[in-house]
Amino acid sequence: MQIKAFRRPDGTYGIRNKILILPSVGCANETARSIAEQVDGAIYVPNPKGCGQVGKSLEITRRTLLGFASNPNIYGTIVVGLGCETVQPQALFEEIKNHSLKPTELLIIQDEGGTVRTVEKGIRLASAMAQEMSKQQREPADISCLLLATNCGGSDATSGISANAALGYCSDLIVKEGGSVILGETTEFIGAEHILSRRAKDDNVRKNLLHIVHSLEKEFIEKGIDLRGANPSPGNIRGGLSTLSEKSLGSIVKGGTSAVNEVVKYAEKPSQKGLIIMDTPGYDIESVTAMAAGGAQLCVFTTGRGTPIGNALIPVIKVTGNPRTFENMRDNMDVDASSIIRGTQTIAECGDQLFNEIIDVCNGKLTKAETYNFSESAIYRPQEPWCSW
Repeated sequence: MQIKAFRRPDGTYGIRNKILILPSVGCANETARSIAEQVDGAIYVPNPKGCGQVGKSLEITRRTLLGFASNPNIYGTIVVGLGCETVQPQALFEEIKNHSLKPTELLIIQDEGGTVRTVEKGIRLASAMAQEMSKQQREPADISCLLLATNCGGSDATSGISANAALGYCSDLIVKEGGSVILGETTEFIGAEHILSRRAKDDNVRKNLLHIVHSLEKEFIEKGIDLRGANPSPGNIRGGLSTLSEKSLGSIVKGGTSAVNEVVKYAEKPSQKGLIIMDTPGYDIESVTAMAAGGAQLCVFTTGRGTPIGNALIPVIKVTGNPRTFENMRDNMDVDASSIIRGTQTIAECGDQLFNEIIDVCNGKLTKAETYNFSESAIYRPQEPWCSW
């Protein structure tokens, strides 16, 4: 099966064509935003950090920023730095340029002489890039080029037996067509990791999967944190979920029945095809952000109670299996999977419907979140060593 997409120099295919104005540090956020707002086709993703970071936190920020620019939906990138930050803009620029092979430019506010001059130059650079981008046409691409992000948020008692189940069926279809699917939210593997690990393609993948779950549990115990304070969340409980294990059993269904072929870090690009586990937190925005940085071209987001979030880099398709939620939040929901609950569609039939929706979105159909220009983004940050209180 084929879709129509934009071919990139590295051989990947994007389903959207966007210019990324990328701040390397929080001090450059407003300057980057000012450039993006003036150029059609340009987007900006805020970066709250980029300076004063060390160790794992710095590593994650750098990997995520590089991943943003490398995402197949991005035509080209303009890095906007301050000049004195820990994530050095010149080094980030060189890495993006060499890694993605896409059009890449660099602006350093301190070198350009302040915000006004930087914005003026940035608009000229982005406008020229936009003109070149407008010449590019979609071309046929095999669905095997697709990397689908999956996420669930605001889960309730309908999620695991309707929307998540339909997405799992759809995930299997994509894998059978040669594509890839990311399953994340490590906190929502707890209590079901023994089931998920049985599907690992080999002992090494099984070991890595169990490692990320057990390491997370160990961290909670060592810090004296009761995970039950947030997972299941108050909304999950009001929606009918009683325990973390119950929530996890419903969550892992999104990954279908395919073998788990790889476990990757937060925002890391997979090296294998098929079903991929990414180590992301249970916080929805940070999780979707990581998958976009890992190269996913779009996300299917299932929700029982409803959520409006989107993402600047990738389309986010909202699916609910709760009929009340679909009626109450029609402005935000793309697919109604409540037919499974009502008994008017099977899981397979609803999964096929969702698969067709994915194809339509790949070919240019806007999601509800895209029509509102919703662009939520947040990079996960491990606790800094000087903030242990």
